Amino acid sequence: MTDNTPTPSGYPENPENPEPGVAGAEKPARRWYQKKRFLIPTGIVLVLLIAGIAGGGRDEDAAPVSADATAQSEETVSAAEASASAAAKSSAEAAAAAEASAEAAAAAEAEAKAQAEAEAKAAEESAAAAKAAEEAKAAEEAAAAEAAAEAGTVSQQNALRAAENYLEFTAFSRPGLIQQLEYEEYSTEDATWAVDRVTVDWNEQAAESAKNYLEFTAFSRQGLIDQLLFEGFTPEQAEYGVSQTGL
Repeated sequence: MTDNTPTPSGYPENPENPEPGVAGAEKPARRWYQKKRFLIPTGIVLVLLIAGIAGGGRDEDAAPVSADATAQSEETVSAAEASASAAAKSSAEAAAAAEASAEAAAAAEAEAKAQAEAEAKAAEESAAAAKAAEEAKAAEEAAAAEAAAEAGTVSQQNALRAAENYLEFTAFSRPGLIQQLEYEEYSTEDATWAVDRVTVDWNEQAAESAKNYLEFTAFSRQGLIDQLLFEGFTPEQAEYGVSQTGL
């Protein structure tokens, strides 16, 4: 037996099969799942419309934010590039300054070295010139002293003339002639100076003296040699003088 108890809405559970013969019965309304082919498309349209409106609003708000972010990003990049460029320029300038400073220091060092070498050379040349001048002066003074010594003093010139006179009259040995001048009261220095400058051959003087001794007395060879040695002749001069007599 079918239960046709009306639902709370007043319609039987099977609305598609109403009881026949019921006059004035209205066609029951469709359930919600029976209307889905109409409601779902409409809902989708509404959802899409709301999403479009919401999306449009967000795009309008987001566009300025995106532009600001891009501008800020570009500004950051530009600032970074400017900072890097400034750093590179500063580094290049510092390197150039360091190189210029090094070159200047090297040039100054080279100049100082050249100046020191020039000063050393000048000092060396000055010392050499001073030494040459000193040597020239010493040589000049020595020459003048030698000339003066050669000319002799007045006393020395007198002693020289006296020595030459003595040799014209008799024979003398060198020491004997000096002693003769000292006997005449010439100083030993003047007498020696004079005897050293006479033109004489002492060997000939020994021979002349040996001849004179034999004219006055007789001598043996050795005795005559001893006599000549006593007169101040050297052994060689005495030997030569005695040999010239034939002994």
